Amino acid sequence: MSKHKAVAELGAFEGVLDEKNVFAVVGASRDPEKFGHKVFKDLLEAGYEVYPVNPKAEEILGRRCYPDLRSLPKRPDVVVFVVPPAVTERLARDCVELGVRYVWMQPGAESEKAVEELEAAGVKVFHHVCIMITRRKLGPEAGEEGEHEGAGR
Repeated sequence: MSKHKAVAELGAFEGVLDEKNVFAVVGASRDPEKFGHKVFKDLLEAGYEVYPVNPKAEEILGRRCYPDLRSLPKRPDVVVFVVPPAVTERLARDCVELGVRYVWMQPGAESEKAVEELEAAGVKVFHHVCIMITRRKLGPEAGEEGEHEGAGR
């Protein structure tokens, strides 16, 4: 891939990674070894306003955890899925109804059915790419090596 093409492709991510966006991480985990924990922590440490969503947790990294997207105190601009594809599919409709602008499906969370539903509703969908690696390529830490993230690993 040419450098120009790579830069153009990275440019497609700038809106979703805007520092003013509110994020929700569906599948955020208390377990530091799980990717749901790593993604949530990475976004927090990058300075984003981010909410963990997991019906089985009350708190993650000292932050109140929410059982579902509808329980959040603010409408998220970006929902990051770090869950199995069946869960992504079930929650796609909530994203549409809540007016979410961007959905990011971490590797392993992708569902073609959900992608089609979201895109048909005008939601910009990112998939087959890790949000942490992409954010680092665009941000001040560009060039750092990141881990490849996936659901359920």
